[in-house]
Amino acid sequence: MLRSLSVHNFVVVEHLDVEFDAGFTVLTGETGAGKSILIDALALALGGRGDAGVVRAGAERADVSAAFDVSVDSAAGRWLADNALAGDEEGCLLRRVIDAGGRSRSFINGRPCTVQQLREAGEFLVDIHGQHQHQSLLRPAVQGELLDRYAGLHRHSLDVAQGYRAWQEARTQRAAVEHDARALEAERERLDWQLRELEALAPAPGEWEETAAEHQRLAHAASLLEGAQFASDALSESERSVLAQINAVVSRLRHLQDYDTSLGDIIAILDPVQAQVQEAVYALRHYCERLELDPGRLRTVESRIDALHSAARKYRVQPEALPALLDETRERIAALDAGSDIEALRQREREAQARYLERARRLSTGRTKAARRLARDVSALMQRLALGGSRFEIVLDALDEGNAHGLERIEFLIAPHAGAELRPLGRVASGGELSRISLAIQTVTSSVAQVPTLIFDEVDAGIGGRVAEIVGRMLKTLGRNHQVMCVTHLPQVAAAGDAQWQVVKHTGKDKVTSHVTLLDRDARVEEIARMLGGVKITATTRRHAAEMLGTAGMKDEG
Repeated sequence: MLRSLSVHNFVVVEHLDVEFDAGFTVLTGETGAGKSILIDALALALGGRGDAGVVRAGAERADVSAAFDVSVDSAAGRWLADNALAGDEEGCLLRRVIDAGGRSRSFINGRPCTVQQLREAGEFLVDIHGQHQHQSLLRPAVQGELLDRYAGLHRHSLDVAQGYRAWQEARTQRAAVEHDARALEAERERLDWQLRELEALAPAPGEWEETAAEHQRLAHAASLLEGAQFASDALSESERSVLAQINAVVSRLRHLQDYDTSLGDIIAILDPVQAQVQEAVYALRHYCERLELDPGRLRTVESRIDALHSAARKYRVQPEALPALLDETRERIAALDAGSDIEALRQREREAQARYLERARRLSTGRTKAARRLARDVSALMQRLALGGSRFEIVLDALDEGNAHGLERIEFLIAPHAGAELRPLGRVASGGELSRISLAIQTVTSSVAQVPTLIFDEVDAGIGGRVAEIVGRMLKTLGRNHQVMCVTHLPQVAAAGDAQWQVVKHTGKDKVTSHVTLLDRDARVEEIARMLGGVKITATTRRHAAEMLGTAGMKDEG
């Protein structure tokens, strides 16, 4: 619901902060006071059209912010999350700034956004009735969704949409395979040839690394053997070998140790060196015994390396990736075989279509019953709103093939008076008629409507007396399930409000400004008396106003 509205330098409003509660709120004031300015400012924050003309004379920019309570699991909360625009708490702040040059900037929860995103968010939060901006009931898609929710078919309509998408995906895949059959056949032949070549090569995981290491060893076997023998000779075989000299040094020091025991520390250092050199000699001898000069094996390994390298170059991969390429080729061929079975794809498409049609026909049956019931109830309510002789009907026009919304196009039609022909709701000429028709629809469907805040402007145009009282009661009833606001000049409607704001225009020496005040009980009596009696307010008028407030309260309690 709408929590607050902050307006700065908008038209004739210099600065205004208004906080709203749940229930039914009325906005009243003298003609020309600017009662609709708050609605216009809210519409701007909801992504409505705006230009430099909305900036108050002499100001640099107009700035409007609207704060809403939004739960994370609501449609608005999910939209905010999906668009990465959710706030830190369960709330939503829409802001619109227009400078004197006409440049517009938009924000949702402090993050820059487009006007279209403002508009999309606003459609989840507010419906403004009586003007075409933000009037979701004018859109056929919303009319269909409203009918489905009213009939308890919303989940079923989602199943129909899912079934339609599955059918279209099957149709697209079948058409693509039929269209690309020749290209797929050519690809299949190419992959068959590639698979045969790779299977003949039979690259194994890790083979390239192991073969390359063996090649290095075989290719340098002579050098390795020569080097190992040289090292062995230097360490132990030659007359002045390292090991012989270390042994001589240790032996000499042991004899001298009898004269100076401190030489024992040096001998302790040399002993392990002597042992390690001896161990190295044994390891070199073993290495030389193992190392063989095998030209035949070298040629075999070189041939394998050439084969792997040539295949890798041909298929533009690294040699170590050949085993993975072999697996991928097998998988791709299997996928082509599964996806190119035209008859299987046609059967899959037929089955998907049958599932969609079965779901859609059940949805159509439920819609037909609900449409008659909703049309009857709305028509009856319209008779009470000074729309005598009017008719409301819901047409379900059959579609040739169906779509994601079902087998029919849903449209709300109105005959605003006796003898008039039925026309689409969006073509109703009178703003007052459109407001009252919307009020009737919203009242009947209020238990299932999803938009939390409903605003009615011009809802009381052309009515009065008993009908005005009925409108007031209807709006008050609607306020039990929604946050409802209404701009009105009728005292009967104003008296039914749970809260009342008065809009007053002040004309100064150099400027005109509008102010909004929340009225207490006594102030409401004065304002309703003004609405009843005009310029001169008498004690009788005040008593009548107080009586209207009391009567509205008692009827609400009853």
